[in-house]
Amino acid sequence: MSLANPVPLAGEAGRHPGQPSIVAIAMGYGHLRPAHALADYLRTPVFHADRPPIAVGEEERGWATMRHLYDGVSQLSAAPLVGGPFRALLDTVTAIPRLHPFRDLSSPDLPVHLLTLSARRGLGRSLVRYLSENDSALVATFYSPAILADYHQYDRIFCVVTDSDVQRVWAPAEPKHTRIHYFAPSSRVARRLRAYGVPREQIDFTGFPLPDSLVGRSRDALHRNLMSRLARLDPNSVFRRQFAAGAAALGPLPPADGPPRIVFAVGGAGAQAELPARFLPSLAPALRDERLRLTLVAGIKTEVAAGFERLLDDTGLGGELGRSVEILHATDVADYFHRFNTLLARTDVLWTKPSEITFFGGLGLPILFSPAVGRHETYNERWARENGAGLAQRDPRAAGDWLLEWLADGTLAATAWAGYQRLPNQGLYRITDRLCGSDTVPRNTLTPP
Repeated sequence: MSLANPVPLAGEAGRHPGQPSIVAIAMGYGHLRPAHALADYLRTPVFHADRPPIAVGEEERGWATMRHLYDGVSQLSAAPLVGGPFRALLDTVTAIPRLHPFRDLSSPDLPVHLLTLSARRGLGRSLVRYLSENDSALVATFYSPAILADYHQYDRIFCVVTDSDVQRVWAPAEPKHTRIHYFAPSSRVARRLRAYGVPREQIDFTGFPLPDSLVGRSRDALHRNLMSRLARLDPNSVFRRQFAAGAAALGPLPPADGPPRIVFAVGGAGAQAELPARFLPSLAPALRDERLRLTLVAGIKTEVAAGFERLLDDTGLGGELGRSVEILHATDVADYFHRFNTLLARTDVLWTKPSEITFFGGLGLPILFSPAVGRHETYNERWARENGAGLAQRDPRAAGDWLLEWLADGTLAATAWAGYQRLPNQGLYRITDRLCGSDTVPRNTLTPP
């Protein structure tokens, strides 16, 4: 399945009839991040499912209510004392049934019925009207635009899945007849969609669309950043001794150009912004001695960035700002993604919750997981750790001790190497080649057991 009119490759500016409409939604960064990676590569804008021209009038107001509710529950779920009930609510809403033993899981559940009811009442009509008027295929990084367009019988629909396992709501009520073509970021998602009743010919195992600036079609950027990262993460040459044969194809590691950089990133809703207060006192000696560097990522949350500055002052690290400590804060999402991607090129350990960022382990970037927010994130963490590409945080109050221990014994370097070896990193090119109708990359459709 491909577009009726091939879309322009990177480097061709401008939008014209027949170009895909990339549609996401601002519920955290999970659906926006892959949309921006695709849009940047294809030189086309990102549309929001809950804003004009995709949603107008009553549709726009309904989406806004849903988004604010999600952000509030996400933030409260991480709060001490009162967070328990909200965590339970989030786990219930994002529940995913056990996949094993393999069986038919195609029966619609409550979220599927509610979305179908919304479609029956007209939600998604403005989306389909826009697509039809612009002769455009839909490329959705959130399930609802794809399912709404499918309900209203649009015929060019692509859905980019953004987690390593998914709920039943990602497939329509009548999955055997769906027009949606799914791009699966993991083999488990492909198996899951088959269990939900989606035909195998509608599923392509592509991997997650990582930013072109961090990979490159020839993987030059990926290998360059990986080699520099491994050099910084291997001060005692433990990795060099243990993995010399496997890494030989990439050439010798360069000399380390400085201490490792730890990057702590909050979620799009600002979840877990309180965690640095627990780990900064322990990291302070290593930061002052420049054995480690740290970047605190506030995203587009001004209040989170201000809180980080106060915290650095409170822990006596205010003088390190601009030296061994940085704060990344942007005023809009597009600028944040660009600056964050630039930061990742020189990042050695990424400390964050197991959101869509989990897939960035495929860059050879060890992911240090803070607690999951929602069941889908629990599955993301399990997927990465089973592939050796991630580590669960230990007691944050002793972070300085266990991070330096993992650095000395090669654990972080080995985790980086496992992520590069085990997690897919060509998703952007596989997806865009499918959209362009190109056969340069062999099809990778998975047939489940």
